Amino acid sequence: METSIVGVGVGITDRFRTVVEEKIARIQQFAAKAQRLEVKVTHRAYRGGRVPDETVELTLVSKGPVVRAEAVDGDKFVALDLAIDKMAEQLRRAKEKRVDGRQHPRGAHFEKGTGSLEGIDVQPASADVLRAVATGAVPVPEAEEEDYSPVVIRTKNFDAEWMTVEEAVDRMELVGHDFFLFIDARSDHPSVVYRRKGWDYGVISLTTQAAPEQAEALAS
Repeated sequence: METSIVGVGVGITDRFRTVVEEKIARIQQFAAKAQRLEVKVTHRAYRGGRVPDETVELTLVSKGPVVRAEAVDGDKFVALDLAIDKMAEQLRRAKEKRVDGRQHPRGAHFEKGTGSLEGIDVQPASADVLRAVATGAVPVPEAEEEDYSPVVIRTKNFDAEWMTVEEAVDRMELVGHDFFLFIDARSDHPSVVYRRKGWDYGVISLTTQAAPEQAEALAS
């Protein structure tokens, strides 16, 4: 497996490279067909006396979905250990789910006869609730004014991917997030799967429709 290590605001020593090569054996035992592991180390310094820290980001590239893990610590070697632990656990759980999926029916499945999703907590809103929200009948509490504080929002753009709900759940587990955005291959609707308590999952879907301006133009 090819390994790429880069540093942002910090130099990468030969010792760190050696430790990375030693540690990735844990990842290879769960991802024998992985092609490349990208390691990014970012040094962050803060004002106000806060101790600087190191962020280690791991990205595993293979023929399947990309797997990511991240950890932060004042010592980049400790952050590396934490990130590798996270990735190894994600890969282990994904492997166990693949084995279990071959031996037992999946918990979440689509009922063609009824058009419903079984095994996933989906609670569609009633027509009355949707109408009340659209007309403003549902009261919305006003947010209390607070002192202005600048907020930095990190944004990422990804290409849309069509997949089933089951595939989205597996992909969410691999990237180690609590939610995953995708296009449902069965309905073509933008959807999000998310983690609930324990091993339960939920899914939220948007029913696409014409924008208000387009709807008015069509009606006229």
